[in-house]
Amino acid sequence: MTEYVESKEKEELRKKINVLLKEYYTKFMDKKQSFVPVSGKKYDEEELYAVTDALLDGWWTEGRHAKEFERSFAEFLGVKQALVVNSGSSANLVAFMALTSPRMKERRIMPGDEVITVAAGFPTTVNPIVMAGCIPVFCDVDLSTLNIRVDELEAALSKRTRAVMIAHTLGNPFDVDAVQAFCRKHRLFLVEDSCDALGSTYKGKKCGTFGDLATFSFYPAHHITMGEGGCVVTDDSILSMACRSVRDWGRDCYCATGKDNTCGKRFSWKLGDLPEGYDHKYIFSDLGYNLKNTDLNVALGIAQLKKLPRFIEARKENYRLLKEGLQDLAQFIIAEKTLGSDPSWFGFPMTIKEDAPFSRKEIIDHLTKEGIGTRLLFGGNLAKQPYFIDRKIPFRVAKDLKNTDLIMKNTFWVGTTPLIGKAEREKIIASIRGFVR
Repeated sequence: MTEYVESKEKEELRKKINVLLKEYYTKFMDKKQSFVPVSGKKYDEEELYAVTDALLDGWWTEGRHAKEFERSFAEFLGVKQALVVNSGSSANLVAFMALTSPRMKERRIMPGDEVITVAAGFPTTVNPIVMAGCIPVFCDVDLSTLNIRVDELEAALSKRTRAVMIAHTLGNPFDVDAVQAFCRKHRLFLVEDSCDALGSTYKGKKCGTFGDLATFSFYPAHHITMGEGGCVVTDDSILSMACRSVRDWGRDCYCATGKDNTCGKRFSWKLGDLPEGYDHKYIFSDLGYNLKNTDLNVALGIAQLKKLPRFIEARKENYRLLKEGLQDLAQFIIAEKTLGSDPSWFGFPMTIKEDAPFSRKEIIDHLTKEGIGTRLLFGGNLAKQPYFIDRKIPFRVAKDLKNTDLIMKNTFWVGTTPLIGKAEREKIIASIRGFVR
């Protein structure tokens, strides 16, 4: 009876707290931005309720909210396993390091092996390859889709090639059929960086379901947010265990946080050169880290996931209407969706043609003065970034990086975020057209 009374009292207090949270949100957080954002989080009082609910649980590390999100996210994608991590970059690291795990046996990726990727992207798609002692092999990209040129895949291949690790650029799916066929033909792993592509589809199937492993980011700029967060998904049970090990310090034990002796023989293992019966919770079979997330963050993601369908539709509409308003401008190459795809666009990318009478800096400066946010296509050509040069990171190029270099010099994008509506779209279109005139 005492427990029942206490439970009811807690429930009533939480309801009162939520009333105050809604009042606080309405008075102090629900404000329009004068600046047209290139990205950003869209939320309301529901996210405040969610994170407060997790806070009042008093657990705070990975717990019931993480498990709920993993189930819901896997169900949304139609995959068997989802593993929450603390960022999209960590998701890429976990995914690739899982391929180097002893659990992969004869297919295990080793130092010196090669991985096909692109240089026109974000560094943390490529950095795990480098950190594992492997060699990135760069293909050029197509200017019309900003994705890997699949006609260069065979040129990139060598006897040491073990995987392809590439992103769906700005949410635009790469040519999945061609990449999957290449990987099957040569028995290569495919790591599908879907950090910018949550909700994008290729031939009716969601991005994140095509690779041996796929990754997502929940940074505030992305389709949904946990503040900081990411996820690795797979249908392969061995890869799932390897990912969990890499995420959880590299330990051999697979007990959930706060649990002991799931295997039933915690003090009966004999692994490595450790003495027999060494505590399984402190046996480490993989090179790992602590890349877990917290229930405080993940609770935000649960609230956001419920809003994802309308976020996706807003991004599609923003891209469509921006394209309608700008596609006649001859000075730009506007990125087109890959044949057979339906992108949930992360941004609206434009590449200034080489014969245009203005530079990227000039138009970006103009847009900034007009109160419109812009971004470049991430690292441009990663092989020319200071850290690549300073560390003398070894890499190969399949053919050349001509288009990559043009992107580095002339590509930028404006937002398709759900924070942008009719007024913001019209401002972007008018500003760009006014500059061109």
